[in-house]
Amino acid sequence: MTHPTEISTDGGEPPEGEGVSGVAASLFAELEGTFDDVVFSVVEPLVGPSQHVAEVPGELLIAFVSVAKEVGFKMFIDLCGVDYLQRAPRFEVVITLLSLEPPARLRIRVRVPGTDPSVPSITSVYPGANFYERETYDLFGIDFPGHPDLSRILLPDDWEGHPLRKDYAVGSIPVRFKGAPKAT
Repeated sequence: MTHPTEISTDGGEPPEGEGVSGVAASLFAELEGTFDDVVFSVVEPLVGPSQHVAEVPGELLIAFVSVAKEVGFKMFIDLCGVDYLQRAPRFEVVITLLSLEPPARLRIRVRVPGTDPSVPSITSVYPGANFYERETYDLFGIDFPGHPDLSRILLPDDWEGHPLRKDYAVGSIPVRFKGAPKAT
């Protein structure tokens, strides 16, 4: 496990190649010091700055995003679902938060079991998550208890199933072209 505290947190310059200022590193250090059950890591992509990731248990999500907002991650960017059909737990909800001052980005991953796909709604902390949670509910079937209006957003109310699940049957509609010449 890589800890963000390996980056200088005393206000000095970060180690060579880290791409995160000492002030931004203190945001991650403060979060890490508050939550013992959250696993923090730093992903180093081939291109671009390092990415800070927190794997948060579902029962700590509201408390974690509340503290993240207090320490400086004021902006909600994105929330999406992921289906790992052959993995346990099957689903994952990924949330991206942004701090503008100092500039920093935090990716939060919440593992969700396939038997009871449910993650607490973060709309009480970040109201902008409303439609993202509805979309994830609609397309993956992940429930968000505490959401003010968890209903389908893209599909009709009478639609059966969740089309972005990897075990969702792929249908087809035959296409007939009138007057198209036959290939010889």
